Amino acid sequence: MKRRQFVYLVGIATASGGLAVACDANSNQVATELEQELVIYSGRNEKLIGELIKQFEEKTGAKVQVRYGDTAELASAILEEGTNSPADVFFGQDAGALGALQKAGRTAQLPSSLVNKVDAAYRSPEGQWVGVTGRVRTVDYNTNLVKAEELPSSIFGFTDPKWKGRMAWAPTNGSFQSFVTALRVTEGDERAKEWLEGIKANDPQVYPNNTSIVQALTRGEIGLGFVNHYYLQRIKQDNPDVPVANHFTEDIGSLVNVAGVAILDSANHPNIAQRFVEFLLNEDAQNYFATQTAEYPLASGVAPQGNLKSLNEIRKQDKKIDLSNLNDLDNTLKLLQEVAII
Repeated sequence: MKRRQFVYLVGIATASGGLAVACDANSNQVATELEQELVIYSGRNEKLIGELIKQFEEKTGAKVQVRYGDTAELASAILEEGTNSPADVFFGQDAGALGALQKAGRTAQLPSSLVNKVDAAYRSPEGQWVGVTGRVRTVDYNTNLVKAEELPSSIFGFTDPKWKGRMAWAPTNGSFQSFVTALRVTEGDERAKEWLEGIKANDPQVYPNNTSIVQALTRGEIGLGFVNHYYLQRIKQDNPDVPVANHFTEDIGSLVNVAGVAILDSANHPNIAQRFVEFLLNEDAQNYFATQTAEYPLASGVAPQGNLKSLNEIRKQDKKIDLSNLNDLDNTLKLLQEVAII
């Protein structure tokens, strides 16, 4: 079975780590023993979160073991391992995988004191997982090749033949496939198919990932490309004068997906796991994500970096969806195969 299909088919304590005060699912304060070991399955790259893991170890004195890998593969591994999984925390790169684990009954209830730090749009309605950072789909464009006033306000505007030979996409990339899933959920399969066929007819150049698309944009090889917002923001941190800009559409084309965390129902170290979730949502960690990974911080009170449209403004423009429902990647893959894109 394909690596991405399986998972989606299933539909600061003290440095010594002694007693800590934590909150249960009903927000009652109870005294709990903070374990000194934590196992994380992380779909987030070590380059993105490795420094934060070290900071957490220093603050708690705990030993953290991290298994890094592809988000869908790790979620699939958790399902295969069942309650014998050594994982305490799943750190997913997208909400679909978190939703799949929730629907399989493998996630634990998070305290309301934690989930309420994040807007309801970016967490499980049932409190089973919580978003840590926001990742917005954008249409990035080379400002020497494309005028801002040319760009349509809808993602469907890019099916216009005038864009033929001027764009790029990465159909095998996970974030692109999550977007297509969201397109299916909000617009229906037939409308999603129409968009895919329309873009395909415009002869887009194919790249393996978001990074390669943005790099091609900086070189002027293409006019525009479908990516996540932060790849350009990271490049601009070192080279602010690159002639590339983010374009936000006024519909699902600027989907706000999340990277988020869940504690497994079989966690052997549930108290330190909860403390880790709390750590990721505190001001220092959220500012780290804003400045170092150029993502949108999701905990209230922390602002994003750079000249980015606010999440509230973006969120007003799409059809609000439960991000947990982005778990149906299997049918997205079938659609991409039907249209002969992958």
